[in-house]
Amino acid sequence: MTYFFETYGCEMNIAESASVEQLLIARGWTKSPSAQTADLAIINTCSVRETAENRIMGRLGWYNGLKAVRECKLGAKTKMLEEAVEYVKNGAKPLTLVVMGCMAERLLKEFKKDYPFVDYVVGTYAKHHFSEIITAIEEGREAFEPDDTEQYKFASVSAEPGAFSTFVPIMHGCNNFCTYCIVPYVRGRELSRPVKEILQELDVLAKYNVKEVTLIGQNVNSYHGEEDGAIINFAQLLQKIADHLRETSSPIKWVRFMSSHPKDFTDDVIDVIAKESVLCRHIHLPVQHGSSAVLEKMNRRYTREQYLALVERIKSKIPDVSLTTDIMMGFPTETEEDVELTLDLMRQVKYESAMMYYYNPRSGTPAAKMEQLPVEVRKARLQRVIDLQLEHTQEQMARRVGKTVPVLVEGVSRDNKEELLGQIEQHEKIAFKADRKLIGSFVNVKITELSGNTYRGEYVPEPSRGV
Repeated sequence: MTYFFETYGCEMNIAESASVEQLLIARGWTKSPSAQTADLAIINTCSVRETAENRIMGRLGWYNGLKAVRECKLGAKTKMLEEAVEYVKNGAKPLTLVVMGCMAERLLKEFKKDYPFVDYVVGTYAKHHFSEIITAIEEGREAFEPDDTEQYKFASVSAEPGAFSTFVPIMHGCNNFCTYCIVPYVRGRELSRPVKEILQELDVLAKYNVKEVTLIGQNVNSYHGEEDGAIINFAQLLQKIADHLRETSSPIKWVRFMSSHPKDFTDDVIDVIAKESVLCRHIHLPVQHGSSAVLEKMNRRYTREQYLALVERIKSKIPDVSLTTDIMMGFPTETEEDVELTLDLMRQVKYESAMMYYYNPRSGTPAAKMEQLPVEVRKARLQRVIDLQLEHTQEQMARRVGKTVPVLVEGVSRDNKEELLGQIEQHEKIAFKADRKLIGSFVNVKITELSGNTYRGEYVPEPSRGV
């Protein structure tokens, strides 16, 4: 039998999709190139922005038509659906449609009523029922309603098949309640994964020949996991991971993490990154805004001054660090002075890159009830931030031209089949000519130029830090 995935949203959704895919593969299922020819289609949804939900609702309308074609209730009205008609003629079964993720959790009670053609609605806390769902599909049984009232359970492995880099969830949920964010309402309170389970997953990933992992959670810095009856904080977890990878001679040579909340980023975390070479010199540190007044309205629980002091401590102890961030413009009450404060903070920090967006009200959050700025004002302010960040990105990346750096080779470049594409420790892409047998390994590459936001380089056939 075959499956098809559509995944929207954050790294946690990508990891959760991968964990379900691992389960399907273990049961003998194979991946279909399209939903039209799959026995099972799974949409992993996002609720962070209303635009994300609107896009998914549009896709659900398309899937409704696809299901009707597969059940021979409707002829193909588009060229895309003609493939499904041919599939039906060859004796294919009707399509089973599953919706999972944050949108499924937020609209759990209404979903089946509003979208009766969806066979399974799997909320955040019901993912562990996927084994039963797969069995029901294999046996041709009627769909059942998964229980969504139990505590969240972490999957044992969340690796994408064949990937050299993958995500490892270490915690779930969020206790912060930023006034613009829906996540605590759909993901629930923070739950930290036990240390033993994290190390066990790293051992499995080592057998898969994974070379890089990213520890993920809504707020990794507030990790407090259990080990032998004791509570381990995030800095201690990073140290245990570094020790474990060294002791087991693991092929995993790079460890990253995201997302970090500045209020919880402690000095002991900085110290362990500075000490352990396996921890990448790249930190994603979302600031959201450069004005203390706006940060207070956002309920971020740190000030501009505290954030800048944190950045200074990071840079002083990890001189070669690369900092990236998230910036939101046009939040309610934002003034022109607040905008200038944000631009000034950017000039002081000099981020390598940033996720930049203008504020969109999210129903169900406190900020949605505040007086909103005109959309054209929000967009104009965002553009000023984007223009400045583009300058900083070029400036920061240009500093590495001429240096020889370790590179994880990820595959063949899409732009030039004679070149390989990899990433450096600071999470930037680099293209260079070398033998394809190097894919999946660490090599040294001398950076020769910067083309847009991608480096170009020359392969240096010498042992690298990652070998």
